[in-house]
Amino acid sequence: MKTLKFKTNIMCGGCISTVTPHLNSAETVEKWEVDIANPNKILSVHGENLSESEVIEKVQKAGYKIEKTEG
Repeated sequence: MKTLKFKTNIMCGGCISTVTPHLNSAETVEKWEVDIANPNKILSVHGENLSESEVIEKVQKAGYKIEKTEG
């Protein structure tokens, strides 16, 4: 399974609730989580054929900032 990591501004449980239907509708995403304890609010997305652009589009549609992390 492939994993992509992104820096976001998803800060709390309410933010996670807002973004959940968007990420759950992404066809290439099998599971995901946000480390809200991390200062960079790292979103980890897992799936076999992940589409980086699809994940970015879904998070932006939910109203949040997102950028690919290095490494």
